This record gives sequence, structure tokens and C-alpha cells, in this order.
Amino acid sequence: MPAPRRIDLVLDSVRRLLRIGATANLVNLLQKQHPADLAQVFTELSDKEREAAFTLLFERNGRLAIEALAELGPETGSPLLATRSAEEIARLAQDIESDDAAALIDHLPEELSTKVLELMQPKDSKVVENLLEYEERTAGRIMNPNVFACNEDMTVGEAITEIQSSRDVEMVFYLYVIDERHHLVGVTSLRRLLLVSPETPLKRIMATDLITARVDMDQEEVARLVAAYNLLAIPVVDEENKLVGVITVDDVIDVIKDEATEDIYRLAGVAGDERVFTPARESLRKRLPWLGINLGTAFLAASVVGLFTGTIEALPILAVFMPIVAGMGGNAATQTLTVIVRGIALGELTWSNSRKALLKEALVGVGNGVALGLVAAAVAWVTRGDPVLGVVLGLAMIINMFVAALAGVLVPLGLRAASVDPALASSVFITTMTDLFGFLSFLGLATVFARYLTRAV
Repeated sequence: MPAPRRIDLVLDSVRRLLRIGATANLVNLLQKQHPADLAQVFTELSDKEREAAFTLLFERNGRLAIEALAELGPETGSPLLATRSAEEIARLAQDIESDDAAALIDHLPEELSTKVLELMQPKDSKVVENLLEYEERTAGRIMNPNVFACNEDMTVGEAITEIQSSRDVEMVFYLYVIDERHHLVGVTSLRRLLLVSPETPLKRIMATDLITARVDMDQEEVARLVAAYNLLAIPVVDEENKLVGVITVDDVIDVIKDEATEDIYRLAGVAGDERVFTPARESLRKRLPWLGINLGTAFLAASVVGLFTGTIEALPILAVFMPIVAGMGGNAATQTLTVIVRGIALGELTWSNSRKALLKEALVGVGNGVALGLVAAAVAWVTRGDPVLGVVLGLAMIINMFVAALAGVLVPLGLRAASVDPALASSVFITTMTDLFGFLSFLGLATVFARYLTRAV
């Protein structure tokens, strides 16, 4: 059965069993699910249903419950843990990867998280505390410190023996090679180990042109490196180039998903951590400020229209076509903005090539303006019997499409230069510019040609 269909059936069953109070059957059903599937089920349940289902699972199979929370993510998972005792959390946090445990503990209330760290095994607690010292959304925060590495003086045979006897490490995709001071000096593939003589020193077969991530590197840049070089894992080093952890491709996939979601949300002025079932009060708190800013810019655009009150009173037909110019400009700007923000996020767009991107988008804007302006002009001429009105509308479309293209490039680049996330604030400024220039160009041209329009309309 396809996975989405199976999840829907499980979700329906969970809700039905909760409703009738069949707790034994419910626990049995939940224990048969994979942690990732449980996370999806928990996501789609209401707050009350999620709390009830998680509590039952936690009491019967705590390890599965904590693994499901690790898949669910700290924003949604930590509030469920916050109702449990510090002793329970500390015991179960040791059963998941340290980076996942750090994320969940970091989102707990401060007093509870402190107590959990005190109650964990000293070794595990130290690892989690070290991860929490790094800034959020950096390589240091998402890395797994249990990285497998061998000394450069070891032989291939000795390295293979070490791998076979290792248990408490992240998945071994590559063999990292270090010197006596734990500096990362090379890497080799497991396949390479099997193709050479066991007596061969690792330093003779290792590659020294390494792709690494610094502990303070942004997680989005880490994902970009992994994607660009087709890596299964990337080593993390500190400022002295000492190997301190590894980030595997499964963590990178989570980063890509989270960053893509955040960028999409921010382009619409929505907080990156909002979800479908976020409480209405919380969604209202996160969305209202940006809508308030939009309201302010809308009044600014309205003030431009107010400058041409006389023209509109003399030619009421202009009010019919005003939204077309502004709306098309806004849509064109959104297209340009999406391409530019993605280019910035992927590292494709830099200051050195921004002029080329600006020229390209300007040409696209003018091209779209000419093509759509001719269509709009023809429609205005045919429906209103006025070729001059068509010319005014067509020229206004060309001007506003050009402005939309320029704004779609310059605004996000300017925000990035000011250390502001382009995805967060660009849409507000661009909407304002396309509305302003849309109304200004259309009504301004209409004022210039008013005497011709007056006779024709």
C-alpha cells in the first residue's frame, strides 16, 4: 500500500481509538509504526489528540516515543516532553543521537533542560552541552560528534579492524584520517580500503583535498557543499582544523527541507516555524506584524492615487484598468524575486555576477511588458473603442514590468548587503514599489493624454 494512503489509515485509526478510549489497541497500533511515520501522525493530530497519543506511547514504549519526537522536530516535539519528569527525559535522551537530543533539550523550559543535563550520564551530558555551545543553525549544532577516524600512521588492515570493532559511531561513509594532534589530514573511501594491501599505510592512499565544514558555518552552506560535491557525509572541523564531528546526508536533507520551507514562508511574510496546526493565537501573533506593514505601504500607494483625483473624476474609466497595471507588476516582481532569492540561497548569485542578473531580468521585464502591454492595449481598444486608452495602458504595463524586474533584483541584494534576510522582507518592499509605479505610470500617462482621452471616452 502506498505510504501516504497507509498513513491516512493509521491516522484515522488513531483518532477513532482515542475517541472510544481503546487505549490498549491504540498503544499496540502505535508500537507497530516506524518513528518517521509516528512523527507524521503526530503532526496531523490536534494538540489534545497528540498529547493523549504521545502520553500513552511514552508510558509503554519510551524509546520509540523519543525517537518519534526526534523525527518530529524540536518545535513540536519539545512541548510534548515538557510535561514529563526530568528523570524520564534524561534516561531516554541517551537513546537517540546526541544532535537530536541537543535540539530537543534546547527547546525545553530552561529549568527543566538544566535538570535534564544534570541527570544524564556525564559522558552524554558533556556531548550535548558541547553541541549547545554552538549557535543555532550552524554546522556545530547539527553535527554528530561521534565521528570515526584513524591515525595516519595506521595500516589499512588495522583501520578495517577498527571499523569492525566500532559500535558507538555515526554511519561510516568515509574513513577520516587524523594526525597525532587530531588535525584532519585526509580521507579515503571504504571501497579504497578493500582494494589495497592490508599493509598499506593510510597516508599513502588518503586524499588530502578535503571538503570540510567549520563549526560556525551556516547549516544552509553545509547543505550546499554536500549537494555540490555529491557527498554522503561532510567532516566538521574547529578553528584549528581538528576533527570534531560529522554531518551525514540524512541531516542535510532535513536542513534543505527546513530552509526551503522557511524561505517559502518568509516570501509570504509568515514565520518559518509556523505549521498547519499551529494554534490560531500563535499564527495571529506571527502574521499580524507583517500584515500591519503591508497596510502601511498600501496607504502609501493610495496616496499616489490621491494625487490624480482630478484625472480619475474626469475619466472614471481609468479606475477599471488601474488594478491590472499594479497587479501584473506585482506578479512579475514575485517571479523575479523567487528566482533571485533562490539564487542567493544556493550561492549562484554573488556581487560579481549581480550586474549580469540585473541586465537579464531587465530584458525579461521589458519583453514581458511589451508582449502583455500589446495584449492589454488591444483589449482596452476593442472593449472601450479608444486607441489612446490602449496606448496609455500598454506603456504603463511596460514601465511597471521594467520596474518590477529591477526591484526583484535590487531589493533582495540590498537587503542582503544590510544583513537582512532577503526572503523575509523583500516582498513587502517590492509590492510597494510595483503599486506605486503602477499607479504613477498609468495615471501619470493618462493625465498627459487626458485631452485625447476626454474626446474618445
